[in-house]
Amino acid sequence: MKLSNPFARRLSLRIWLTVVVGMAVLTLAVGWAWRVAVEENSLNQPTAPGREMVLRGPDGQAVVRGYALREPGPPGEGINFRIQTDTGEKYTMELGPKPPREERRGERRGHGMQPPGSPPGGGPDRTAAFWLRPPFGFVWMLGIMGVAVALGVYPVIRRLTLRLEALQRSVKKFGDGDLSVRVPDTGQDEVADLARQFNASAERIETLVKSHKSLLANASHELRSPLTRIRMGLELMGGQTPSPTFRAEILRNIAELDQLVDEILLASRLDAREADVGTVEDVDLIGLAAEECARVDADLDVSAVPEGLEVRGISKLLRRAIRNLLENARRYSTGEITVQVLRSGTLAEVRVCDRGPGVPLDQRERIFEPFYRLPGASERSGGVGLGLALVRSIAGRHNGSVHCEDHAGGGACFVLRLPLALTK
Repeated sequence: MKLSNPFARRLSLRIWLTVVVGMAVLTLAVGWAWRVAVEENSLNQPTAPGREMVLRGPDGQAVVRGYALREPGPPGEGINFRIQTDTGEKYTMELGPKPPREERRGERRGHGMQPPGSPPGGGPDRTAAFWLRPPFGFVWMLGIMGVAVALGVYPVIRRLTLRLEALQRSVKKFGDGDLSVRVPDTGQDEVADLARQFNASAERIETLVKSHKSLLANASHELRSPLTRIRMGLELMGGQTPSPTFRAEILRNIAELDQLVDEILLASRLDAREADVGTVEDVDLIGLAAEECARVDADLDVSAVPEGLEVRGISKLLRRAIRNLLENARRYSTGEITVQVLRSGTLAEVRVCDRGPGVPLDQRERIFEPFYRLPGASERSGGVGLGLALVRSIAGRHNGSVHCEDHAGGGACFVLRLPLALTK
C-alpha cells in the first residue's frame, strides 16, 4: 500500500513520522510500566487522613463510627489512628508493621488465598528473582520496551537509507570513470528525485563525452583529407610554377580547412552552454533572410508577414543557421531554392526548400548528427557534415527546433522554428 502524496514525496516527513510513532509507542510502554510499578507499590501508601471509619461488632451493629486521623509514629513500628466520634469520644486503633512484600504480592494475586507453593499459614513468595521485583522490574520492562521500539523502527529507517547507499555507490563509480552507471529511481520522494536528476546528468555528460570523442575523431579524419591533397599537389608540382587550375585547387582545399576549423570551434562553443557566443537582442528575421538569400540567388517569400517578424536571439548565430540551410540546399538542389518566412502561433518559421533528391524518411534525424552525410554524398564538392548539426545546436540555443520534411513536387524542406520576441 502506497503512502499518500505528502508522505511519499518527503523523505524528511517519513523519517520524522517514524521517530514520532516510535516515541509514542515508547511513551505508552513507559506509562503502562509505570502503572504496573505503582500498583506493585500501592500497599506502601498510607491511608488518607480524615476518612470515615466504622467498627462493627459480631452482631453487625456499628460499635464505633467516626473519622480516623493518622498519628505520626516511629517508622517500622506500625501505624496509629485516632478515631473521634460524633459524640466527642476518642478511640485509638493500632496497626502492626506491614508483612513482607512477597507475602503481600501473593495475597493480592490470590485475593487473600495462599499462592501455590507457599508455606502453610501464608508466607512470603520468594520464587521471583530479585531483578523482577520493584523497582528493578520496572527498569527491565522499560529497557525491553525500548529495545522493541528500536528494532521496530530500524527496518523503516534502513529501507530509506539503502537507496542513499545505492546512490553513493553509483556516484563513486561515475567519478571513477564509469559513465554508463545509473541509479534506480523508484518512488516519489527526495531520494527518487535526486536519483532521476543524477541519471539525467549522467546521461547528458555521457552524451557530451561521446560527442566530443566523435567530434575529435571525425575532425581529425576530415582535416587529414584536404591536408593530404595539398601535400600531394605540392609534391607533384616539384618546385614548378603552379598553373591556375592547380592554384585554384589549393585555394579550395585551404578554404575547406578554414571552414572546417571554424565549424568545429563553433560546435564546441555551442555545446558549452556557459560559453559566450554573442549578445542577445531583437533580430529582424526577414531582413536577415533577405541578405542571405541574395548571396545564393534564392527566392524569398514574405507575403505571409507583411508587417515584419522579430525574434529574440543572437544575430550572428541566426545568420549562420540560415546560411547553412541555404548552402545545404544549393549543394543538393537541381532547381530553384525558395525561402518562406511566416508566423506560426507564437513561433517564427523559416522554410528553406530545394528541388534536390530529397531525404529518405529514416535519414531525416541522422542528417543532423555531426559529420553524418547521406550515403553516396561524401564525394560531393564542399561540405564536411557539420552544417546541419550546427543549425540544430543554434536552434536549441534559442529554444527553437529544426526538422526536415518533403517538398511538394520533389526535394526537401528544412523548417527552422524560433520563439517570437515579446511585444513591448
